[in-house]
Amino acid sequence: MYQQFNEQFAAATRQFADTAAQVNRLALDNAEAVFGLQIAAIEDRVNATFAFFGEAAEARDFDAFKTLWPKGVQIARENVERAVSTGQETFGRTLKTNEAIAELAKSQIESAAKTTQANVEKAAKAATKASVAPAAK
Repeated sequence: MYQQFNEQFAAATRQFADTAAQVNRLALDNAEAVFGLQIAAIEDRVNATFAFFGEAAEARDFDAFKTLWPKGVQIARENVERAVSTGQETFGRTLKTNEAIAELAKSQIESAAKTTQANVEKAAKAATKASVAPAAK
């Protein structure tokens, strides 16, 4: 009897460890993708901003500053747009990852429920068989 319990416990533990490894892999893949997106966005916007500051440093008169004003506004607008776009993409990727993790959890719960139901039915049949056998004697 203890052997059967140990085997069931070991199988459940193995299944849990496999699922935890899959969840960790999904989470790490998502973190890597999100980090890459954000680094790329930051790099792009920093390059554009420093190029603008380089132009601004070369401006010597009022007319040069007047021509820089629209460029500065454009850079600021692009920075905000890129930040919002990256945030939305990050949110979307994270949402998909969470859905995949939830699907894994759902399949594990369903699998555990089926296994438990099968064990309960097996035990009920064994109990019925054991109670019928002494009555027949």
